[in-house]
Amino acid sequence: MQTNFTPEQLADPHVATSEKILRKCVHCGFCTATCPTYVTLGNELDSPRGRIYLIKDMLENGRPADAEVVTHIDRCLSCLSCTTTCPSGVDYMHLVDHARMHIEATYRRPFWNRLTRGVLAAVLPYPGRFRLALKAAALGRPFAGLLKRFKPLEPFGAMLDLAPRSLPKAAGEAGPGTYPAAGPRRGRVAILTGCAQPVLKPEINAATIRLLTRLGVEVVAPAGEVCCGSLVHHMGREAQALEAARRNVDVWLGEIEKDGLDAIIITASGCGTTIKDYGFMLRLDPAYAEKAARVSALAKDITEYLTTLDLPQQEARGLTVAYHSACSMQHGQKITIAPKVLLKKAGFAVRDPAEGHLCCGSAGTYNILQPEISGKLKARKVRNIEATKPDIIATGNIGCITQIATGTAIPILHTVELIDWAYGGTKPAVLS
Repeated sequence: MQTNFTPEQLADPHVATSEKILRKCVHCGFCTATCPTYVTLGNELDSPRGRIYLIKDMLENGRPADAEVVTHIDRCLSCLSCTTTCPSGVDYMHLVDHARMHIEATYRRPFWNRLTRGVLAAVLPYPGRFRLALKAAALGRPFAGLLKRFKPLEPFGAMLDLAPRSLPKAAGEAGPGTYPAAGPRRGRVAILTGCAQPVLKPEINAATIRLLTRLGVEVVAPAGEVCCGSLVHHMGREAQALEAARRNVDVWLGEIEKDGLDAIIITASGCGTTIKDYGFMLRLDPAYAEKAARVSALAKDITEYLTTLDLPQQEARGLTVAYHSACSMQHGQKITIAPKVLLKKAGFAVRDPAEGHLCCGSAGTYNILQPEISGKLKARKVRNIEATKPDIIATGNIGCITQIATGTAIPILHTVELIDWAYGGTKPAVLS
């Protein structure tokens, strides 16, 4: 793609990076076939190619974002299916991230949209606030239908629909501390505690710690960790996202200097995609660029790390698992084989649902901010999963677990919960 940026514009490192990305696009349109919003809406401007044109025009002309650009960029799930498909290697993730930063800096959203996004940014990254909000949802749930009739308040209705009827006890969370290996230590890792996940499903981190310590790996949950920053990063709130990244980098480097780390284990693939990108996100910060790159190199999804431990083959369990590959796992981190290999080794029969490349519609806060499109994608995903006639659904991202669980009665678990069970852990309560 030909670009016409001025030398003055290219002096901005963000613009210079985006210009290089834009020049790789050859207009082929392969991305349209695998883009969930284009497949759903059929609008060229709701495809990666269409959004690239809008971003190019906005940045080249150095103008503020307008309502049309914001509408189509907001509809992007950041699922990154287009990057998997693209034959030219267009780095769409960093391009759309830049566009969102530009929108946040130059566009004044309507009041109700500002309020919704402000509430999400102020609540979701903070476990205490999030837990309190979910408890309060019981009072608002009877009004969900009414809220959804008033378009500006529809996201609040979507929030109430997604809120679980009950929450696990906070005491079930794996708190800060060191969890020693059982027997001789063969490794030492840190685990990302997370923000939304320990509130919604603390058993995921608990299963991870149980499994790793049984396998001889010492696990440390460092005090001082915060949200990885992905939620606000994808809302264009880059200052908030980078502050979170810096805090986590400091915490993890402290553990590296204390006793070394083989890996930083992440059990939510959405977080993993962002943490693996800390090196890029903080590349312009002279105090953190090198440290962030070091942290990114250590970040591993739990299934990535488990494949290095050579787990033995278990006997067949007579249970069929439909594996849902989260977009942040397969497109963001390019992890496609490891989870299924581990599940098969654990004794499960594994099925791949049709259209596995298409997003389930969760995408961080997308199912709240774009509930109509999200609902269509969820229905499509559930149909494809149920067609495999599984006993269980497995995936590696809390957002997908929450989203899909509202559309089917089939039990859905994190992949590591099933692996923990297969290798001596407790049977997940939902299967009892």
